[in-house]
Amino acid sequence: MAALHAACFLRPPPWSEADFAGLLTQPGVFALTEGMGLALGRVVADEAELLTLAVDPAARRQGLGARLLDRFLDQAAARGAATAFLEVAADNAPALALYARAGFATVGRRRGYCRAPGMAAVDALVMARPLPATVREV
Repeated sequence: MAALHAACFLRPPPWSEADFAGLLTQPGVFALTEGMGLALGRVVADEAELLTLAVDPAARRQGLGARLLDRFLDQAAARGAATAFLEVAADNAPALALYARAGFATVGRRRGYCRAPGMAAVDALVMARPLPATVREV
């Protein structure tokens, strides 16, 4: 997971193996993988958060990100979440388009949140969308 994350992200800095291992031990955290992509999510109470969505650059624009996002939304609803949230760099146009197509809307902005050494800071947009109650299982 760490190698894939490093191939996908410079800012914010990619997560290490230790970062992934630590996250995966936390309650409510789940990983979804498919081919050269991964999604990591968390459900706490009735809220889900997409922690990261990464698709290897060589596998982009083939629908893998959309499939992983759909699987995250389904899994979040099945775990009892009513709303899904995520944060995305404001300059990540492909991700913003993907999330908008999936029904996410911007609900906030974190100024200068995405930082990496030697790179200009970029705002993070906080996005959310409701999850259908009919899909959720208690």
